[in-house]
Amino acid sequence: MTTEILLRYLHFVFVFIIVGTLVAENILVTKEMKRHELDQLSKIDGLYGLAALGLLAVGLTLWLNSIGKPAIFYSKNWIFHVKLSLFVALGLLSIYPTIYFLKKRRGEPQDVVTTPAVIFWLLRLELVLLLIIPFLAGLMAKGIGYSG
Repeated sequence: MTTEILLRYLHFVFVFIIVGTLVAENILVTKEMKRHELDQLSKIDGLYGLAALGLLAVGLTLWLNSIGKPAIFYSKNWIFHVKLSLFVALGLLSIYPTIYFLKKRRGEPQDVVTTPAVIFWLLRLELVLLLIIPFLAGLMAKGIGYSG
């Protein structure tokens, strides 16, 4: 019981970190940025990535080790699979901005770099997916979508 509570707590903490870092990225990214600002964004993005990996590790532990609910509760729930797919899509959408931030941060700190529009769109799309995932988690927690 204690392990389950600790893992669920960590799961929430990682979700909050992901939300915070993604909101920060959306606020801080502008059409023109100095390289030192891109360096800051890349650090925030790194925390975002670490939190996503932590969330994935904890989530898989809860699912596959049957801590709390049995694994079949998740495996036979189509909403869980949609939620997991959206999480994977979130990760895939974050690849290009991550690479962009890492590449463009190099150079003179005061150099100005123009941000392509696709970065804005990808970050906003990530936020939209991030809004849907907790809704699906709430449905799933109530047993909606379970077909077992």
